[in-house]
Amino acid sequence: MDVLLPHLSGVVVERIERAGACVRIWGRVRAGHGICPSCGGRSGRTHSRYDRRLADGSLAGQPVVLRLQVRRFFCDNGNCPVRTFAEQVDDLTVKHARRTSLCRKALEHIGLALAGRTGSRLAARLGFSTSRTALLELVHALPDPGVGPVKVLGVDDFAIRRGRKYATLLIDAVTHRRVDVLPDRRAATLAAWLREHPGVEVVCRDGSAAYAEAIRQAAPKAVQVSDRWHLWHGLAAAVEKCVVAHAACWNTTPRPAGSALAARTRERFASVHALLNQGVGLMECARRLGWALNTVKRYARAQTVQDLLRPPRYGTSLVDAHRDLVRRRLAEETPVTRILAEIREQGYTGSANLLVRYINQGRADPERIAPSPRRLVSWLMTRPTDLPEHIRRHLDELIADCPEMTTLAVRVREFAGILTQRRGQDLAGWITQTRLDALPGFDSYLNGLVKDRDATVAGLTLPYSNGPAEGVNTKVKLLKRQTYGRASFALLRKRILLVE
Repeated sequence: MDVLLPHLSGVVVERIERAGACVRIWGRVRAGHGICPSCGGRSGRTHSRYDRRLADGSLAGQPVVLRLQVRRFFCDNGNCPVRTFAEQVDDLTVKHARRTSLCRKALEHIGLALAGRTGSRLAARLGFSTSRTALLELVHALPDPGVGPVKVLGVDDFAIRRGRKYATLLIDAVTHRRVDVLPDRRAATLAAWLREHPGVEVVCRDGSAAYAEAIRQAAPKAVQVSDRWHLWHGLAAAVEKCVVAHAACWNTTPRPAGSALAARTRERFASVHALLNQGVGLMECARRLGWALNTVKRYARAQTVQDLLRPPRYGTSLVDAHRDLVRRRLAEETPVTRILAEIREQGYTGSANLLVRYINQGRADPERIAPSPRRLVSWLMTRPTDLPEHIRRHLDELIADCPEMTTLAVRVREFAGILTQRRGQDLAGWITQTRLDALPGFDSYLNGLVKDRDATVAGLTLPYSNGPAEGVNTKVKLLKRQTYGRASFALLRKRILLVE
């Protein structure tokens, strides 16, 4: 018994029997006295006895029921408000419970891991008979972990319903412990929490203006730290705008002269600038043309129509593996049918139309194929020593064709040095120099850095970041998918705080 059922060490087992698919254990309490739950006094005077039926842990997948004979004792303390009490077994029973502590803990773990219906189905397979409602009640009854002292707080939001409802996640940025979950991402909610939990010295956050305002109101002495990943991500968005604006410089792939997309872009550019030249405002342009305001702004910001004509974004092709041979044969004025026969001997499985389209698009003409803007951005944002040798040479050739692209690469690498070497004090000089360069697409990014200068400098200087909060956000997505969006915020909050 001590080996197989150690949790019943406080019980004298009288018999074990099997009734259908259930195992029944009959027993009585081993102790010769009871302890009053009110005054803590001992008593040996028995008032009465009764049988208590408790669901216990399963044995070999079979449900177990413990039939425990329980005594009710008189309390001999005259000052105690309780006259009689029922005896309990430590780590086995609690008042009014219909499950043993072992069974309850097992169901709590199942409920936390899988929640309602899924958890009840697993519990039934393991020999625990319970409903989804009972399982959720056990989870909701679990106490929240204590907040405790938090000196470095990580703050991030996550979507409960994307685009409509969001919540706020709070963690200890040093220990990665989940501290609390707030039902929205408003400044007032976070400010109230910070007032209730003083002692926060550093707060790591993203670029949210609401979080920044809440921290300024409720914890003015706390140092705000802007997350480095968000700073780098914002820089990547600005770099992409600049790369697209200078596509005519670095993209040497021929463009189709009369494509429908190019014609529509030219027509829209002419319509917007014709109205602007007449003194019509952006909102009125959007109303007259029936377009979104952001679309009108994009055409209005462009100085020439060439700034809007993006290079074609070709995907991978079956011809890519034979491109060198195709290029050589085209230079030798070899007929396409002969080229097709040669590459088929080398393993080409595509059609003749695919080869002709590949040649007509000019993808075999230049010595190098210009990458897509997003691919070029990824090369610019990667440490040069981490790029393969051929890609590094290709990148150097691309940016050498355009002075602005050369300047862009220099600024990106300077910012990377500031970020990785924690040289936040050099940020002001970098912003000033980048403004003088007048790179397209950088104005809004630089304005954001200046507006949040203190938090940005702290993020580029201090070792703290919001990376742990982003990691917890990834786990939150898993917890949300397990309940298929049908669970309440209270259950999601409980699982976020308690699931290991």
